Amino acid sequence: MLRREFLTGLIALAGGNTAMASTPHDKKDEVFGPPLGEGTPFSRQNVVDLARKLAGKSYALPPSVPQQWLDISYDDYVSIWFNGKHAVWNSEENTPLRLDMFAPGLYFKYPIQIAVVEDGQAREVMFDLGVFDKTDKFPDLPIDDTLGYSGLRLRAELEKEGIYQEFAVFQGASYFRAIGTGQIYGLSARGLAIDTAEPTGEEFPDFRAFWVEKPVQGSETYRVHALLDSPSCTGAYQFDITHGDPLVMEIKATVFARSDCQHVGLAPLTSMFFFDETNRDRFSDFRPAVHDSDGLLITNGAGETLWRPLANPRNLQVSAFQDTNPKGFGLMQRARQFGDFADLQAHYHRRPGVWIEPHEDWGEGAVTLVEIPTELEIYDNIVCYWRPAGGLPEGSETEFSYRLTWAEESDYGQGLTVLNTRIGDAFRGKGIIVAVDFAPGADVPEDLDDIEKVIWASNVDVSEGVLQRNPETGGPRLAFKFHPGEAQVIELRAELRVDGQPLSETWLYRWTA
Repeated sequence: MLRREFLTGLIALAGGNTAMASTPHDKKDEVFGPPLGEGTPFSRQNVVDLARKLAGKSYALPPSVPQQWLDISYDDYVSIWFNGKHAVWNSEENTPLRLDMFAPGLYFKYPIQIAVVEDGQAREVMFDLGVFDKTDKFPDLPIDDTLGYSGLRLRAELEKEGIYQEFAVFQGASYFRAIGTGQIYGLSARGLAIDTAEPTGEEFPDFRAFWVEKPVQGSETYRVHALLDSPSCTGAYQFDITHGDPLVMEIKATVFARSDCQHVGLAPLTSMFFFDETNRDRFSDFRPAVHDSDGLLITNGAGETLWRPLANPRNLQVSAFQDTNPKGFGLMQRARQFGDFADLQAHYHRRPGVWIEPHEDWGEGAVTLVEIPTELEIYDNIVCYWRPAGGLPEGSETEFSYRLTWAEESDYGQGLTVLNTRIGDAFRGKGIIVAVDFAPGADVPEDLDDIEKVIWASNVDVSEGVLQRNPETGGPRLAFKFHPGEAQVIELRAELRVDGQPLSETWLYRWTA
């Protein structure tokens, strides 16, 4: 999926670089909205039972929308948009949430079902093309009973009374994305990842149906239920979403394995990394860096904090950080100044990072990082997830829960954080220089000679390193050199210690020729 293009479309629908916001509704205006079906009893257990029942049957795709809707261009798709006055609950001043829908077509082949829940009763939001506005450029397309919505959007009063701003979107396979107040969209999350980077190809589970509970007046937490379906798994998901800065999602999932899933990823994140100071020499670009995320942060079960800068490799690479009961992990965006990117359109410095915290012991497995080569910034080429040892056996039922925090904050571990990594040729090509900038901190000795430099490389010799204070950051910079020789891949590791105890995060990097 051209996610970069899709996100650009969302911005276009909003008419600017910020999340979509509707103007305050005038009570005198005529208010419409999509029709609702008859009420049926609903609870989370209904979704669990439905997922369990589906898992006992062969996988079947839902009917596709007409082919003409899939053949439209990107420009066609962004010429139809949801009219905010048709949002569910728009006419109810005591309901703090507005629910919008997305049109089908283009990338979105299969419609999803959406229902709203009130007083224990679920009512389907029926498809109605009349809730969308469109330009005269939108083509005349066939209308039949296969049409349906492709996703949903949540809006609330985030910064100003009467202005309902977007804070979460569910659209496309099991993808969803969110932003803290004042941020703009960047990386995405998914319900489940299956066979990512496998030679046989990746399987993309879909959220087939959603149930959105009507919140009470004054609530800032909203509950969404989702049914997941794929050839290998089904699942029941519950999202409790609290908007603000940061935005927090509490997620509860029950997954049923239709078949033996050896390679499954829990709590997957998907992002984009194009270039920065580690590979800047490969790209001719006026900007100093281009990425939605710049590193993978892990606090493992032993309490060690790892920072792995992301890469845009020349060949696909997969890294597995073996662990037992991880305390947390996530993709971060630590570059936070406009000058880090100098991009007046993309505003990469305002993209959130996402921190994942398991709510129970996840046992043995690996935080897995997939880095895919890309020559364009429109593609998401970074994936990370927890891969449980043994996968999900056929017929198994697995429950897990976790918290997602969408924020600018990126200091979730122990020790001085890594601010930046720079890599390039030494003078006259005599080796490779690595410079790692650490944040300042009260525990940093005045005399940097009191800090122990621990540097390691997998298959080459490295220099003992030089530690200097960076006058711009106030923190220490560690610089060292190595000669790759004929090595094609080198694993690097560095950390700072005082009196034998960690002073900094552990910096990790995979250098490739």
